[in-house]
Amino acid sequence: MSAIDDHLASLRHNFTRVLPAELAGRVAAGALLVDTRPVEQRERDGELPGALVVDRNVLEWRLDPTSPHRVPEAEGGPDIVVVCDEGFSSTLVVASLATVGVRATDLAGGFQDLLAGGHLAAVEKVTTRAGRRVR
Repeated sequence: MSAIDDHLASLRHNFTRVLPAELAGRVAAGALLVDTRPVEQRERDGELPGALVVDRNVLEWRLDPTSPHRVPEAEGGPDIVVVCDEGFSSTLVVASLATVGVRATDLAGGFQDLLAGGHLAAVEKVTTRAGRRVR
């Protein structure tokens, strides 16, 4: 196993990941979806309905409720589910957010497993937020 795989496995002991089949339920319960995929992946595979798209390089500032650069969606400490393409970099994001006091989890398998499992339509049905992109 590579060093990064060991690192990811170690980090994942600190939180419970959301499975693709569970995502619609989390969204229905008010979870904030944060899509960190770059524009090329979103154009190739499609948008995540209702997600807040945040560039990785500003993510901690946008989601930290104590930051003067936070987004309104970060107010009140919402249930945050971070989504990347395959569920690897999102684990690193969750760990980084924890260091600034933001509780979050990620989607196991990322957007690709959400698509492959046919769960994207269920998320779209329960989405109440309009998706938007922040920088």
